[in-house]
Amino acid sequence: MEQFFTKSEQIQNIIKGFNLTKTLFVSSIIIGEANIGKKSLARYLFPYSHLVSGRNQQEVEAALEEYDELIITDFEKLNNQESLDFDNKRIIATANFIGNYTTIDNLFAFIYTMPSLKERHEDALYIKEYFIKEAQHDLLLEEKDFNLSKVPMDLSTNSKSLKKVIYEHLMIHSMDKQSIEEAVYTYLLEHMEGNNAYKEYLELYEKPLIEAGLKKYGSQLQLSQILGINRNTLRKKIHEHAID
Repeated sequence: MEQFFTKSEQIQNIIKGFNLTKTLFVSSIIIGEANIGKKSLARYLFPYSHLVSGRNQQEVEAALEEYDELIITDFEKLNNQESLDFDNKRIIATANFIGNYTTIDNLFAFIYTMPSLKERHEDALYIKEYFIKEAQHDLLLEEKDFNLSKVPMDLSTNSKSLKKVIYEHLMIHSMDKQSIEEAVYTYLLEHMEGNNAYKEYLELYEKPLIEAGLKKYGSQLQLSQILGINRNTLRKKIHEHAID
């Protein structure tokens, strides 16, 4: 059964609304940004309902003929929405936006708006921890201890961007020297070309080396000593690589 966690009062009200009408043959739609959990919420509330995507018009029409209770995701993708017959059926739809307000109002008795993860701080933190555990399992990093506060939080595209940045962070921070060398080798093998490749791709090493050194030591003088190069040479390289 699908699990769903929320501390959002707005979503809790949506759940209450669905629970009050679960025994009625009425249709409802959940509107909200992509990747905020609309489908998960629908599956959590109606775990045994057949599910189809609005990306396939024929499948939706066939499912409407066969089932009295149906979850339709990506409802905004459907063509000829006004021709759909929801009489004596319980339809739970999800959509990223409302296309034709009149059609939506005619088809659905209840229209719910679901807030994005950017508006649900506690929900986002819970999902972040869930994705970290999932990434540790998928990347075989169960034994490694990661500082949760240092794992970035990117909610620009809700759970999609959050999951991406978590996997990237854990991969980067779990790489050893050999893995880094293999990553650089693969990149160079695919991209190296031109007449000045040595100087151009030296940046792959020099820029992160200087940026990390400046952040770690906070002093150009100390860093130049640690790197074993002249301070003026370091300043020149900082300028060449446009390092702030």
